[in-house]
Amino acid sequence: MSTGTSSQFDINHWLIRLVAFIIDSIIIGIVAGIIYFLAIVALFASGSFLVLWGTYLLLPFLLGILEIIYFVFMEVAYGASLGKRILGLQVQMVNGSKVTFEKSLLRNISKIYWLFLLLDWLLGVVISGQDQRQKYSDRIAGTTVVQLKQAFAAAPPPPPPPPA
Repeated sequence: MSTGTSSQFDINHWLIRLVAFIIDSIIIGIVAGIIYFLAIVALFASGSFLVLWGTYLLLPFLLGILEIIYFVFMEVAYGASLGKRILGLQVQMVNGSKVTFEKSLLRNISKIYWLFLLLDWLLGVVISGQDQRQKYSDRIAGTTVVQLKQAFAAAPPPPPPPPA
């Protein structure tokens, strides 16, 4: 439940972020799959030769654009994506303030393509910085992801009944 900076690598923090990203990717994947299916059906129905190109190029492009839109909107509006909210994470500026549209766009631009995102995470882990919870684009944007509540924590037991 730390909100300050951490100079020590925390594998649990990165695993929780990965699980949050997987949750968000499932949500985005369902939406992208529906749009992709409708686009391919429309291309196929029109008899266009673009069907083959659409099959290979449309889905990765669509996923990247949807991910950027989704993450930027959720972080600016709610401070975290749905996956991060479920796991008790929040995106904020390094000074603790709410993330802005420009900073959120900057920190999420690597999500346009999976290889860029992988490099962003790897550079964040390998290159030491003041806050080890930041991927590389977080350092550029001046943002960080903090743990507000314990992920997967059981609900506290109910209070005992009042004496009779």
